[in-house]
Amino acid sequence: MKKFIKSNGTFVALIFLIIGLSFLSSSFLSPRNLTNLVRQVTINGIIAVGMTMVILLAGIDLSVGSIVGLAAVVVTLLMQSGLSMWLAIIVTLVAVGGVFGFFNGFMSAKFDIHPFIITLGVMTIARGMGLVLTQGVSVPVRNMTFASIGSGYIPKIFSLIILVVVLVLGIFASIKGSVEIKDGKRVKNKAKLTGKIVLSTVGFVAGFLIFIGYKGIPIPVAIFSVIILGGVYTLRKTKFGRKLYAIGGNEKVAWLSGINIMRTKTMVFVITGVLSAASGILLASRLNGASPNLGTGFELDAIASVIIGGTSFMGGIGTITGTVIGAIIIGVINNGMSLLGINTFYQMIVKGFIIILAVMIDVLNRREAV
Repeated sequence: MKKFIKSNGTFVALIFLIIGLSFLSSSFLSPRNLTNLVRQVTINGIIAVGMTMVILLAGIDLSVGSIVGLAAVVVTLLMQSGLSMWLAIIVTLVAVGGVFGFFNGFMSAKFDIHPFIITLGVMTIARGMGLVLTQGVSVPVRNMTFASIGSGYIPKIFSLIILVVVLVLGIFASIKGSVEIKDGKRVKNKAKLTGKIVLSTVGFVAGFLIFIGYKGIPIPVAIFSVIILGGVYTLRKTKFGRKLYAIGGNEKVAWLSGINIMRTKTMVFVITGVLSAASGILLASRLNGASPNLGTGFELDAIASVIIGGTSFMGGIGTITGTVIGAIIIGVINNGMSLLGINTFYQMIVKGFIIILAVMIDVLNRREAV
């Protein structure tokens, strides 16, 4: 039990948070509220997946919120100009997310400038471009098919099939991932196996109660799930993922090992930019419109999700699954405080203290490891 709590501390904290809010607000555990909560988490969660990779490199990206706002504006204006929906989405992902992400990564890696400085400048540039394109006013969405992406649902029967498949794959992956090599023998880590099976089962039950109890799985949640799987696979199973951990652990050693630092860093920022643009597109779809001020402060929530999820600001340590749990914690806090009638200003204060606490825990853990 001690090993389970230590290795799944963030998840345990989430469970206690949910239990506490369920007593404080009778409507918190309603399927409708939880479905809306998860839908809201997807916007921050998609950004946080990319932010995880950036922080694994011991970097940071402050431009993600502005890219969200600019992408929402661009995709809406492109469709208003007569461009087809899917072409407008692709152009936005490439021209906004890809271009700004490439600029962030190339400039910081090529000229050895800390990403904080580069992304701070890009944050201002992207926000200014959004204001110029819209002249400071909101832009409505006139394509109803596009609007349904952010507000639509997968039918209940197909949602149930998806949940069952995810549960089976989760248990299979848990059994396979629990095998470790000790003294030349393959043994199962029972604590690790138990923790993963519990997580998979709890996830299935929660998904069933939330989504099947309402209208089905929201389309943005399905998109977010695919992005999560892609991020987890990238970090765990690919050479690119191993390079991120190597660079974050010790960049000089990684360079001496033959890793192309500039190319890897640039690719990470491109991925983060594209994911931020995707989040902006989903946000515009859900709100049926775009505003140049969309995404303000989103970088704070993304960074908080990553740090709460256990990714070290020093680089080299972290997981996508931890970040997802961190994003859910941020979403639960926001939702719970809103249901309790707490002003959004106080929510910012709470999140600030959470970030400080998470960083302190990271520092203490590193000292203990040394």
